[in-house]
Amino acid sequence: MADEFAKGLGILTSAGLAWMVLAGWYTTKSFEEGQLLAPPPTNPDVYGSVGLFLKDALFWFAILGALTFWVVIPLLDQAREALAERGS
Repeated sequence: MADEFAKGLGILTSAGLAWMVLAGWYTTKSFEEGQLLAPPPTNPDVYGSVGLFLKDALFWFAILGALTFWVVIPLLDQAREALAERGS
């Protein structure tokens, strides 16, 4: 179980850090207002569009990746063990 926790934590921290960097570049108007949560630029160039797409993809990868390793995989292991005990 420690292995799954470490993998989930690694995904959460690395993808979360990359999300914060991209959000700081593209969705921070000024340091006096709400940082990382401002609306994205209305007409970004090609690299801006890729960056905004990556920002959204990394956010969901961080959330779903951590939940997969912390919740889904342990539940599947427990279900597999319960079915193996029941079948034997």
